[in-house]
Amino acid sequence: MTLNLSVLTPNRIVWDSEVEEIVLSTNSGQIGILPNHAPIATAVDIGILRIRLNNQWLTMALMGGFARIGNNEITVLVNDAKKGSDIDPKEAQQTLEIAEANVKKAEGRRQKIEANLALRRARTRVEAINPIS
Repeated sequence: MTLNLSVLTPNRIVWDSEVEEIVLSTNSGQIGILPNHAPIATAVDIGILRIRLNNQWLTMALMGGFARIGNNEITVLVNDAKKGSDIDPKEAQQTLEIAEANVKKAEGRRQKIEANLALRRARTRVEAINPIS
């Protein structure tokens, strides 16, 4: 039995096919979803989506949004998403280093919040390339 997974951003369809299982980062922690999962709607955090397909795990960096699960259909609506295999490792590492430097030099509450958010996004992209098993 499989699940139908759709990952959508405002500009494009990132993923639309059947999968065996997913692990989704939500605002209250990670949840695993297998076929016949109870229906839920949840907020999606900045984090990694793990997708099991043909007994292999794939990763995707998600940048926050919402998910709806029901009747073996999963729809994930996010601000941005990128498959781990599509992320340039060198560029992701450079972005992470810049974000870390910006956090250190941020002044004022707003700048600190924005810098920390950019750092979370950069770390997520790097983690999508180098997933921890």
